[in-house]
Amino acid sequence: MNVEARLRQLGLELPQLIQLPPEVRAPFSWVRLHGDRAYVSGQAPLNPDGTLAAPFGRVGAELSAEQGYHAARLATLSILATLKQALGDLDRIAAWLMVSGMINVAPGFIRTTNIINGCSDLLLEVFGPEVGQHARSAIGMAQLPNDSPVIIAAEVAVRDR
Repeated sequence: MNVEARLRQLGLELPQLIQLPPEVRAPFSWVRLHGDRAYVSGQAPLNPDGTLAAPFGRVGAELSAEQGYHAARLATLSILATLKQALGDLDRIAAWLMVSGMINVAPGFIRTTNIINGCSDLLLEVFGPEVGQHARSAIGMAQLPNDSPVIIAAEVAVRDR
């Protein structure tokens, strides 16, 4: 499978790597490679230039569920861009193991699963069920960094070059 060709076929483009606001410090690795695993730090939705993508705020208040779903798709593209930089080739991904989704929610919003489906649906569209199937959590939070609607972290199994 050629992951980048599949992304183009779906009309999707990977963003540039994240451009954090100047006041934000990030003293950690965006991807930590260890053995045959890649651990991906939480990723926010990004614009093509790597800046944080609007809209900002809570799903169920400032954002609709549809906007939250779309934000999860953008965060997933950010994960893929980060993995491409770390691995050199997205075809090295042997399996998506775990996706951890955090959603900035208004009090009473309980459909967090539907929001992180934006990530899961995209992984299955791009990688197919054999590689793209994964375990997952979708947790509502009172607040997320930079008022992002969604932050997604992941763990993948990696093939040797």
